[in-house]
Amino acid sequence: MEMLGVPFALVWVVLGLSCILAGKVNKHKPWIETSYHGVITENMDTVLLDPPLVALDKDAPVPYAGEICAFKIHGQEAPFEAVVLNRTSGEGVLRAKGPVDCETQKEYTFIIQAYDCGAEASGASWKKSHKAVVHIQVDDVNEFSPVFREPMYHASAMEGKIYDSILQVEAWDQDCSPQYSQICNYDIVTSNTPFAIDRNGNIRNTERLSYDKKQRYKVMVTAFDCGQKRATESVAVHIDVKPVCKPGWQGWNKQVDYEPGTGSKQLFPKMHLETCDGPLSAVRAMVELQTSHIGKGCDRETYSEKSMQKLCGAASGSTDLLPAPSISTNWTASLLTDSGRDSDLIFNFDGRQAANVPEQVVPQNLTDQFTIATWMKHGPSPGLRAEKETLLCNSDKTEMNRHHYSLYVHNCRLVFLLRRDFTQVDTFRPAEFHWKLEQICDKEWHYYVINVEFPAVTLFVDGVTYEPYLVTDDWPIHPSSIDTQLTVGACWQGGEVSTPRFTQFFRGSLSGLTIRPGRIETQKVISCLQACKEGLDIHSLESLGKDIKFHFNPAQSVLVMEGEDLESVNTAMAKVSYINSRQFPTAGLRQLHITTTVQCFGEDICISIPDIKALVMVLPPSEPRITIAGSDQLVRPAADLRGSMGVAPFKELRITSTVTKGDGVPFSAVVKLPGVLEAMHNLDYCDVLVIGEELNPEQESLEIHHSSLMGKHLDATNSTSGISIYGVDSMAHYEEALRQVRYRNWRPATLSNRRFRLTCSELNGRYTSNEFNLEVSLVHNAAPVEHVNHMAVQSQYMRSVHHPLMVHSVNSHISAATVVVVICIAALVCIVVLGIYRLHSTHQDSSKSEEDGAKDPEMDWDDSTLTITVNPMEVRGHYTKEFPEKAYSRSSGMARG
Repeated sequence: MEMLGVPFALVWVVLGLSCILAGKVNKHKPWIETSYHGVITENMDTVLLDPPLVALDKDAPVPYAGEICAFKIHGQEAPFEAVVLNRTSGEGVLRAKGPVDCETQKEYTFIIQAYDCGAEASGASWKKSHKAVVHIQVDDVNEFSPVFREPMYHASAMEGKIYDSILQVEAWDQDCSPQYSQICNYDIVTSNTPFAIDRNGNIRNTERLSYDKKQRYKVMVTAFDCGQKRATESVAVHIDVKPVCKPGWQGWNKQVDYEPGTGSKQLFPKMHLETCDGPLSAVRAMVELQTSHIGKGCDRETYSEKSMQKLCGAASGSTDLLPAPSISTNWTASLLTDSGRDSDLIFNFDGRQAANVPEQVVPQNLTDQFTIATWMKHGPSPGLRAEKETLLCNSDKTEMNRHHYSLYVHNCRLVFLLRRDFTQVDTFRPAEFHWKLEQICDKEWHYYVINVEFPAVTLFVDGVTYEPYLVTDDWPIHPSSIDTQLTVGACWQGGEVSTPRFTQFFRGSLSGLTIRPGRIETQKVISCLQACKEGLDIHSLESLGKDIKFHFNPAQSVLVMEGEDLESVNTAMAKVSYINSRQFPTAGLRQLHITTTVQCFGEDICISIPDIKALVMVLPPSEPRITIAGSDQLVRPAADLRGSMGVAPFKELRITSTVTKGDGVPFSAVVKLPGVLEAMHNLDYCDVLVIGEELNPEQESLEIHHSSLMGKHLDATNSTSGISIYGVDSMAHYEEALRQVRYRNWRPATLSNRRFRLTCSELNGRYTSNEFNLEVSLVHNAAPVEHVNHMAVQSQYMRSVHHPLMVHSVNSHISAATVVVVICIAALVCIVVLGIYRLHSTHQDSSKSEEDGAKDPEMDWDDSTLTITVNPMEVRGHYTKEFPEKAYSRSSGMARG
């Protein structure tokens, strides 16, 4: 120190003074604001502070002492750091150490202090500011989509009601801020739905819902947050429509298919009555089967009137006044006919047509007991004051205009007029009988029977008895020699007018008009003749509850049930069935109508039950194919043809009926071939027609004896055109009868061959057989036998019918020249044969007497009265198709019966 010229003591003084001066330089602490508020956007690192982060120091501009070297953060382990940007100005910045997530923490609060640089570069003697509170808010970013709280929503709505809210859906958002975490809107994605949704998620219907229209809706809904970010997945909302509790029948089908031959089929096996918990005291249900469009009011047997009378055991002797037109029954040929769908002959009268019944057909003496029967369909007459409409009238043919008896309709009243002759009675007696019934003008088919036991007259309509409401008396008719005329469809006015004419025309439809003198019909037969073969039934009648009351109308088309217990009524209605006992029913629809009334305690009617309309579809069956088979040629010696019994052309005859096997067989059947069944059913007529020239009564006949029909429901007529066997009976009985048909020819030398054609029918021509042709010819090399004259013996066979329809077989290709040549050759052959025959006959005198003595004892046949035992066959089947060739057309021209 001395070498520098400075004393050592002075140096220590200077150093000590410097230290004292330095402590006085950094005399102030840094200064910052007392609090800061900052904002940072999540996933960013810079914090925006208010006010800005600035530290001041009053020691400035002294180096170090007036500079800010650091900001320090204390507490909460805040993920932030403070950085000094400028030591001189004291500016700093606050930033995040890493990503900040608003969803994790929305706000931060911590302490910050500023530090100066101290008195010198080493930082010694630094000072720190006071503590300032910093509040940091994390700003949200719309990074999440709305999510529904439920994966699927379910709700139900009552039909017919408008709701403010059916249900509420709710979505949420993971974002932390209200702007992005709140759901601001909902929307229905599914188009064309009767629903709307508000911003709160409430779903309502915009129109009244219908259970019958749609039972369930599926609606897709989405959501939007307030930043308009849409939900990633929409949610499904299922809304079930609940039906309003409506009183009525439930669990029934609108159509029931009926397979013919299946017997009684339940119509409503699962049906029950919904009463909406009403306090019931009684239930009354009426089931109506509507069949007015089927046949004559319902499905009935469509055999001819004669066959039906025989089938039902009616007395014989009736006269059919409206038979099918033919050669022998031609008075109905001019009338309008409607064969219907089922070979059922119907005559339509339009107020301009009528028919005169031939005199030989009209019963001459009705006596005090007789019956008039007819089917009639009639509606109200046009005009304010309707005229008489005559069904049947017997009046003077000429000179006068007296009505002896008549049946007519007047102002929807049925009137029967019967004027007796003075020869029968000479006092004031009942003459006009009046009935006023709804059936007369309801445009429906009804069966009318008038039983006359003079002076009493009884009317049956559909089997129900009605007494006349008015009977007027009159004097008997004076006897005269004037002939009478019986007319149908009008009344004949032959006198008191310049020109005889028909008057009082009938407007309506008639069928089966018959008159039977000498006897009245029993109610049993009447019921059989008009009985429907279809109707309502109760399946398992014995299982009905004892508290159920029920009754049918006579036709079994209306069933009424009454009960106090709802369950019993439901059980009873489930047993209501349809049945059709026809073997071949008419296929098609039948309507069902159910009306119901409900009574509550203390009230007459408390609940309204809607009517039910349903259908029964009767399905068509397989069509039966009637086949006649046998030998088509019969070659016999002349002696057999001349014999007393002749020959049996159809001795080997066989009649069968087959159907193709289907899902079901509607009648009795046995297996015949694979896929083919042999059907068992009735026939109603078989006709044997002569092909070619008619029979010559002087030398040949085609006959059947009465004894062959005994014990069967059969009758027969024959003529020179052939023979007709008719009546409803089995195929086996028809076979037996046809095998007994005999052909005789007591001059067989003139016979080259004789041909016959056989056809059979079921249901009056609805089903017909094949045409079976048979040829009878001679064995010409047989030993000749002298002719026995059978013309001297009165035939015991069936009576002949006049004016038969002859069936000819004409070969139009044979020229006139050929015919002449054939005739000449035939004449020459006959001359040669005759010469040989006369030479040979001189040696046959002894054999002639032997033949006369050997006449068959069967010639002494019994001609007693034929007794028929009625046994109608009730077999069920069904209808397949119609035939245009009706049996009543009588291709043979022979009237059956």
